[in-house]
Amino acid sequence: MQPRLIIHGGAGSALDGKGGVGAVRKSLYAVLDTVYPLLLQGLSSAEAVVRAAQLLEDDPLFNAGTGSVLQSDGQIRMSASLMDGARQSFSGVINVSRVQHPIELAHHLQQSDDRVLSDYGAGELARELHVPPYNPLTEQRLEEWRVESHHDFKKRMGSVTAGVGTIGAVALDQAGRLAAATSTGGRGFERIGRVSDSAMPAGNYGNAHAAVSCTGIGEHIIDEALASRIVVRVTDGLSLSAAFEKSFSEARDRNRYFGAIGLDAAGEIAWGKTSEVLLAAYHNGETIGDTLQD
Repeated sequence: MQPRLIIHGGAGSALDGKGGVGAVRKSLYAVLDTVYPLLLQGLSSAEAVVRAAQLLEDDPLFNAGTGSVLQSDGQIRMSASLMDGARQSFSGVINVSRVQHPIELAHHLQQSDDRVLSDYGAGELARELHVPPYNPLTEQRLEEWRVESHHDFKKRMGSVTAGVGTIGAVALDQAGRLAAATSTGGRGFERIGRVSDSAMPAGNYGNAHAAVSCTGIGEHIIDEALASRIVVRVTDGLSLSAAFEKSFSEARDRNRYFGAIGLDAAGEIAWGKTSEVLLAAYHNGETIGDTLQD
């Protein structure tokens, strides 16, 4: 099986504040250039999407890990999940703070009896694993919070810059195994305790047939059960492209705002969006491409 890899860095209405298409493309392609050769060397799909997510979490252009948006109280709380499609096993952390790579905690939980932990429990896990404390705050995100705090956080989060997006990766390895990983800093300026779709099967799901990672307004993704809906449709016989088309047609009828990327077991790559922008790039086994427009 020729490996496949697709990644995303969010969905929204603009690329303002991210250095334009060139900067985003450079960041996404750098991840592909690092992770795809590892798949060719035999890395598993689960390990590959974790590695891709780590690299995206380290890039302050994106709303995950370093560069995560702040909640209404000025704190950063991040969520991430890993879906190992070959084992059909989901794990994740919700609203974890002061770690560099939330996806690493989600990865560790794949081997745990308790596979989804929230805030305090996720923090305790980080301490048990001796994960060093890390401050993911950037000056840009702090300034965004300062500006919005003067408006009582009434601004609707509608642009990529403002932080609607998450990061995600979906991979197919040489053994034909699928996996998906998703990580986010949240919607931004939200009520304390709000839970995103990124640590739910609604936003990150896969099995032996297909795997999907979502980005956008989490509540809309949850309402559509988007990732799991697409995967179930493929499992029930639709092609990946048809499952995406049907799911996004329904979403447009309901005025949803999001995007998604996916792979199936045959190596088909697909993506969809109801947002104006989807920041995604892929390696189809022969060439690199993306969903960006110059």
